[in-house]
Amino acid sequence: MFIHWGLYSQLAGEWNGVRIPKVGEWIMKHQNIPVNEYEKIAKDFNPTEFNAEEWVSLAKYAGMKYIVITAKHHDGFAMYHSRCSKYNIVDATPFKRDPMKELAEECSKKGIKFCFYYSQAQDWHHPDGYGYGPVPDEKKNFRRYLDEKCKPQLKELLTQYGDIGIIWFDTPMIMSGEQSKEIVSYVKSIQPNCLVNGRIGNKFGDYMTIEDNEIPALPYNGDWEVPATLNDTWGYQYFDNTWKSPKEVIKLLVKINSRGGNYLLNVGPDGKGVIPKQGVEILHQVGKWILSNSDSIYATNKVPVYPYEMVWGMFTHKPKKLFIHLFEWKKELVIKCLKNKIKRAYILSTGEEIKFIQPYKPELVKNWVLFTLPDMEPDKIDTVICVETEEDEIEFDSLNEL
Repeated sequence: MFIHWGLYSQLAGEWNGVRIPKVGEWIMKHQNIPVNEYEKIAKDFNPTEFNAEEWVSLAKYAGMKYIVITAKHHDGFAMYHSRCSKYNIVDATPFKRDPMKELAEECSKKGIKFCFYYSQAQDWHHPDGYGYGPVPDEKKNFRRYLDEKCKPQLKELLTQYGDIGIIWFDTPMIMSGEQSKEIVSYVKSIQPNCLVNGRIGNKFGDYMTIEDNEIPALPYNGDWEVPATLNDTWGYQYFDNTWKSPKEVIKLLVKINSRGGNYLLNVGPDGKGVIPKQGVEILHQVGKWILSNSDSIYATNKVPVYPYEMVWGMFTHKPKKLFIHLFEWKKELVIKCLKNKIKRAYILSTGEEIKFIQPYKPELVKNWVLFTLPDMEPDKIDTVICVETEEDEIEFDSLNEL
């Protein structure tokens, strides 16, 4: 679960009666809001309906294993009690609570990895942070910002909230390779096991973060993650109702898993600290599906490229198991080019055995398998057929010629 939450959530995508057509968390820059005007939002930011237990429970029910939340976004406002900057949710708002502390405690209770998003280069509040103000970035004293704010706040995040799974950096701007390396080394010096994502910049980091809402066309050789939205925005906008359906979310999850990646899916709570009910309902439906089909999602490996484009479904894979995800129901399903020897096949969510013929039509082609499926579709979103094989790795043959 990705969570974008900050002062921008209070504005809800609107400034002086004008809706911004772009993502909510960038409203300060898109509307050219002066720093002293944007600061005033903090006086009205009082998310009294925030409930850490509800948020973490939702993530766990949805099948998520880690939470990444915006400790500080580009606007420079700290969503935790920062001692090195009074521009934070405890000192500058009537809320007077540290939601990161409450979330860290709930994640620890529920076995969820707690992680922080931190905008390391862009800071529209500090005069030497990149991305905003009358002074061009190349003329700013970025070193002063790193020493005064960035590194001290990273130390706070890594020493006050227990074990942190990831520090999730973003938009490195014109940071040098030496600066990216310095920050990675600094994080590791405090928490050696904390991961750093690829957006620290300059090809540093422990894994690749793909472009927002993008999926590699072919399997990426290495560890990677797709940050994605449930609607169009990251930070809350009251008028954004372009919600993905549970089926769309699950299809994206399967596609990402099949290519070897992780799916980091965002929710944008409002200024009161409430995750929109549409997002909650979507994640509940996704969670129900995952509960019955978890074996086809967790700890899966990327699948070898199948030689045919399939409109009906996709594959995921782990040792000795090929999972066939059926988004369009068929009474007979032919899988071509599968070289593995099948031991058994069954519907993952129910255990119902599936009849199969291997080889199918050997006098015409090789490595075809015919599966005969039940008349009734067990799951309208995605029915998963688990195919157990003698071999650990799945292997597809080249295209058959008739």
